[in-house]
Amino acid sequence: MVIYYTKGLTSRAQARGLLALAVRETWGLSPLPEIARREGGKPCFPGREDLQFNLSHSGDLALCALDGAPVGVDIQIVKEWRPGLPKRVCSPEELAWLEGQPEFWPAFTLLWALKEARAKESGEGLPAILRGLPVPLPGEGPARLDGLWFRSWPGPGWAAAVCGHSEPPEKFFDKVLDIPTV
Repeated sequence: MVIYYTKGLTSRAQARGLLALAVRETWGLSPLPEIARREGGKPCFPGREDLQFNLSHSGDLALCALDGAPVGVDIQIVKEWRPGLPKRVCSPEELAWLEGQPEFWPAFTLLWALKEARAKESGEGLPAILRGLPVPLPGEGPARLDGLWFRSWPGPGWAAAVCGHSEPPEKFFDKVLDIPTV
């Protein structure tokens, strides 16, 4: 598994530039292969089940992961979410962990990114009831749960996570893209 990150995007469409760079550097494919959507909406390269990817963007940030097995990533700008959201989407254990964190919203954003990454790995998207979607509590290093690997990264004003079948790397490739502004 490899993970690429960039910042400075001025439009959502530019996130595909990060994916194109990652695919070129990792798998030697250029131009970016055609992208289709599976049932449930997960993007894929048709006819290339050996090449799995996932892409996420939030604000001016983008994150993508490449692997030989299903993978999901999420990146989120830290913000104050709707006040009732944590109780609707977190298990009692997750809520207790959140209450013990020095900064509630950055911790919640990290937990949310883990849940989104798991949902995206499955290809089913976010289920109606996230409370029942188990993820490991954020911490240092990779974690395993239900046969899947997880890793999360807190950043300055953002949180990111990955979920997949391969052990995630400690670090990701931080790329500066030559992206024209639109």
